[in-house]
Amino acid sequence: MKIIFISGATGFIGQRLVRAIDSNVRVLSRKKQSDYDTIVCDLKSEDIPDQTLNNINTVFHLAGFAHDLRDASKILDLYYKVNVDATVRLAKLAVKSNVKRFVFISSVKAGEGGVSNIKCMNDSEGVYGKTKREAEIELLKIGKESGMHVSIIRPSLVYGPNVKGNLALMLSGIQKGWFPPLPETGNKRSMIHVDDLVRAILLIAEDDRANGKIFIATDGTPYSSREIYNAMCGVTGKSIPKWSVPKALFDLTGLASPRVKYKINKLMGDEYYSSAKLEALGFKAKKSLKDMNETDF
Repeated sequence: MKIIFISGATGFIGQRLVRAIDSNVRVLSRKKQSDYDTIVCDLKSEDIPDQTLNNINTVFHLAGFAHDLRDASKILDLYYKVNVDATVRLAKLAVKSNVKRFVFISSVKAGEGGVSNIKCMNDSEGVYGKTKREAEIELLKIGKESGMHVSIIRPSLVYGPNVKGNLALMLSGIQKGWFPPLPETGNKRSMIHVDDLVRAILLIAEDDRANGKIFIATDGTPYSSREIYNAMCGVTGKSIPKWSVPKALFDLTGLASPRVKYKINKLMGDEYYSSAKLEALGFKAKKSLKDMNETDF
């Protein structure tokens, strides 16, 4: 019986993908997973074993290295080893193992296709996007040369149960009362619920029209940072403040340092992308921020 392989299965998105597939799953993890056939491998320090993809039909590659707080230039080799080298190694192993379909979960940071006024410094986010893009290029080349179905998805900002990163920090700040009410600036940000993203991932794995293509995944609705803030107030049961901190005060705070300015731009800027290409395959998001409740974070 053919088996589905998932790297990054213990992560935020990977856990939901495993749950959606629910059977005949083999995972790659740094630690043995009691519920699944596990290939134990740390991509930061180990090579993927040759037997990893024996009897595998479809590969979902989610594992990656991102958002490290250290100076990216000092660990550049680590970004390349995990995001590029391990991805290429896995794809070549997939070809050798007669895998039929290979789906790569990349990032909107990997390329154009949207509106963003957030300029990456020489930091982890910029290096992350660069390495993801290099992996995409290599994968499409491998797919074209081998005939293996290769499809790539670039998620926008993903939310859902047990979300990590900046959204989790924002939610915690609102719950504890220290996160300031954001002004309505009319900025546009793209988001997608993790379960909708999983549906999109499964769609491009099965649809032959997705072969050799890159898709951006959003729920199709632009949200301002204030709308995100208001939605999170609803999730936490907090009253939505009728006031906000003026944007001018955020701009003034940004003068403190380039890093502070970058973080404010990240919070208040535009990051809006189109998922029209994915929608042309028949995808339509089932959830939005307006439907959010306490189970969505």
